Amino acid sequence: MLENDWLLGQFLAHGYAQLDQEGRDAFDRLLDYPDNVLFAVVMGRQTTADAGIARLVPLIRAAAAAAPAP
Repeated sequence: MLENDWLLGQFLAHGYAQLDQEGRDAFDRLLDYPDNVLFAVVMGRQTTADAGIARLVPLIRAAAAAAPAP
């Protein structure tokens, strides 16, 4: 899904390096989500019971908001 590629690409370029190991593990778990669920969680249309991913979502959104639109 191109939208996920862009969102996650921005985060990888502008936020991933600041994560601790717990955050990196949460990111890996997020990548296991089906594309449509991943997009819904990141966009706030769906919640997740995974507290690590829930903490990660605002960081992904912030990285995307700071980047120029594709």
